[in-house]
Amino acid sequence: MREATTTWMPSRRLPELPVNDASESKLNAIDLFAGVGGSSCGAKAAGVRVVAAVDAWELAGEAYGDNNPCTRVYKSLCEDVDPLSIEKQFGRIELLLASPECTSHTCAKGAAERSEKSRSTAFQVVRFAEALAPRWIVVENVIHMRAWSRYQELIDSLGALDYRCVPEVFDSADFGVPQSRRRLFIVCERGQTPPQIRPPAGLAHVPVRDIIDTNGAYKYNPLRADGRAAPTLERADRAIANVGPRNPFLIVYYGSDGSGGWQPVSAPLRTITTLDRFAYVRRRDGVHEMRMLQVPELKLAMGFPKDYVLARGTRRDRIKLLGNAVCPPVMEHIVRTLITETPRSKLLADTGRRSDAGL
Repeated sequence: MREATTTWMPSRRLPELPVNDASESKLNAIDLFAGVGGSSCGAKAAGVRVVAAVDAWELAGEAYGDNNPCTRVYKSLCEDVDPLSIEKQFGRIELLLASPECTSHTCAKGAAERSEKSRSTAFQVVRFAEALAPRWIVVENVIHMRAWSRYQELIDSLGALDYRCVPEVFDSADFGVPQSRRRLFIVCERGQTPPQIRPPAGLAHVPVRDIIDTNGAYKYNPLRADGRAAPTLERADRAIANVGPRNPFLIVYYGSDGSGGWQPVSAPLRTITTLDRFAYVRRRDGVHEMRMLQVPELKLAMGFPKDYVLARGTRRDRIKLLGNAVCPPVMEHIVRTLITETPRSKLLADTGRRSDAGL
């Protein structure tokens, strides 16, 4: 199905990610395993200058560069990047963001064999931390990372570098994102325990209906078309039995989510993965029809700004980029909390002293 350019706007205002003049910020950050740039988008919204990003997938690096023209993008393995060369070029690095490879941690991999080499990429965080000694580190991953045999070793290795690490599990829906996405964030500060991160108080969950384009930009097909898989129709029938025949709903078109394979549009979208899995079903002229959620809708469901550019690769590539991304509003809130809990005068003074000392 085609994607269309539309001027549609969500009916409910989503959290704004303000545009910052990065040149005004004195705090430099780098983003490892940056992907399409969700963490960087959030950090920039919090007022940080992201000077460098690293990702081995060339397509991800190109998509990142489309949205971050002032950031140096290394389209290579983290292992092949010299952290000191980044500091030499851009100055003191105060914040290290990282989303190490998660495929071999997640339950979505099923019974497939795990790659220890993939999981061990997390130790690049330790290598960069040892070289740069940033004030803060934020590591994002799937919650299943905690079951990894080397998870505690990772925490202890950062502890040996004088970082106090606080693992937190956050649901993006609690940060105003129209998607329920639970992820592990290991928040670290050098020399002291980082401030407690709490989701914004009193922020209501945003329903998925707010990001669904109902203006006719996309083509629908009959739900009960010839050849439609029986499990798909069973999921749709369960939804209709719950929401009624006239109300729209979503079904999990590919795979299963263990929750009946459907959800109402009045709740945040269930977790976006790297696969094209959600179909929107509505009743029109007495007949149910359906279509897959489209990339612009999924982008909004991840919490990216509506003007964030995602034009590289195929539809499948773009969904993979989004499924691997960090929700920007979550990272914005984390980074903003870290920064505001430290008096700016002290922060800049400390940064200046370390720079003068050649550290």
